[in-house]
Amino acid sequence: MRVVVAGSSGLIGSALVPCLRKAGHDVLRLVRRDTRTGDERSWDPPAGRIDHGTFDGVDAVVNLCGAPLISGRWSGARKQLLTDSRIEPTEVLAEAVAEHGVPLLVNSSGAHYYGDTGECEAEESRPAGRGFLPELCVAWEAATAPAVEAGARVVLLRNAPVLAGKGGLLGPLKPLFWLGLGARLGGGRQYFPWISLPDQVAAIRFVLECEDVTGPVNMAAPGVVTNAEFTRALGRAVNRPAPWWVPAPALRVALGEAAEEMILTGPRAVPRKLVNAGFGFRHPDLDEALAAVL
Repeated sequence: MRVVVAGSSGLIGSALVPCLRKAGHDVLRLVRRDTRTGDERSWDPPAGRIDHGTFDGVDAVVNLCGAPLISGRWSGARKQLLTDSRIEPTEVLAEAVAEHGVPLLVNSSGAHYYGDTGECEAEESRPAGRGFLPELCVAWEAATAPAVEAGARVVLLRNAPVLAGKGGLLGPLKPLFWLGLGARLGGGRQYFPWISLPDQVAAIRFVLECEDVTGPVNMAAPGVVTNAEFTRALGRAVNRPAPWWVPAPALRVALGEAAEEMILTGPRAVPRKLVNAGFGFRHPDLDEALAAVL
């Protein structure tokens, strides 16, 4: 396949591009600067501009764009940045897919689409929850409408936090846990979906190549855990105790709404579509995943 990837310099994109090339696919990377290599194409999402000829002969577009969700409190300006960094690129790419007749758009979304589900499993058919993140995910997915209306196969990646050796969720956590400062957050009973970077990349390749997969897909490992279970597992992985506890009020003071939606609550997201389609997880278990990526 000839695949255009937006967001190719991020944690997932930088692993996905070589994976697709190793599998024999031809990959073009969209960059927001002047091009430097033959596999790059320049674009400017706010201006709606993409280099002429970018979509000639393209079989699929993968959109991984989006500013990091955790970076302090969510001010009004920060919320607007989180929204614009997702909606604008998606609208531009969905319109390009429709205009150029590209048959497939694989677009990022988030597992926080479901909000706080408590003990209830969140399969792909579950409706959106309440709060800023669910509303953001709903708008993000709705921005793919031009591609859907043009008849393209659209896959919506409802991504869980990614576990990787460098960067991602474990980037700021590893030093704390190695120092013996690992702590459960709030009550610790809230569910915490996750996926290893190798499985995230393999699952994206799988949905690219499996024509039966369409619509929302939970990109989360089967072994969903609570925050307390994740804390204990990461402590075991780095051979350090993690006896501490950060009270919910302290997290609310530090992070406000972000703490409530991303840390103190969570969806019990399960990868029903991937499993039913025959995708095999390399790291379905958290201890195994942490051992592999660390």
